[in-house]
Amino acid sequence: MSSILRIRWAIAPKTAPRPLINCNRCGAFKGYHSSGKFRVNANGKRIDAWLIYRCIDCDNSWNFGILERCNRRDIEPALLQALESNDPALARRHAFDVVALRSRIRRVEEFPEAAVHKEVLGDSPENTTALELQLGLEMPTALRLDRLLAGELGISRSRLQAWDEKRLLVVGPDGTKALRKPARAGTVIRIDLAGWPDRDTIISAAGA
Repeated sequence: MSSILRIRWAIAPKTAPRPLINCNRCGAFKGYHSSGKFRVNANGKRIDAWLIYRCIDCDNSWNFGILERCNRRDIEPALLQALESNDPALARRHAFDVVALRSRIRRVEEFPEAAVHKEVLGDSPENTTALELQLGLEMPTALRLDRLLAGELGISRSRLQAWDEKRLLVVGPDGTKALRKPARAGTVIRIDLAGWPDRDTIISAAGA
């Protein structure tokens, strides 16, 4: 039997990115957060749709374009229904689309906090000597990989760095300097735990 314990970490960011907009009420650049509500406007057969954002201080609104002058026939009925009913999952997906936000607003504030659901894959070996962590992301996150691992495993980032330098920790497919980059979907981290006195504590923290 393999001595490698494989665990999947499903990572879900907690706070959506906030565009920084010059609020005409506050008279300054302010963070705007998603209201979770859509505005849909029909002009004949043409449909416009926006996700409504609100200033965190004065509640002033800003509309983030989702559809622009789209022919009703070209829109999936399920999508139109989701927009008109303020579907929470659809609103969350658009609110976390930092690439789309940055295409409209130059300054976007991102937050690293995330929830991590851990699931052991396959059978647990009786004598685990290595961990294989497989990352899945619900949405892109600004959380650095070293901060994620340190927080979830209960170890210091300097120890992670030492493991990396000794090749006791290997990150694929990102490779070099991956620890200092945001966690990415599909990343696999292999950690050699053989001989470490706190091996069981780390394994438990990993989700076993």
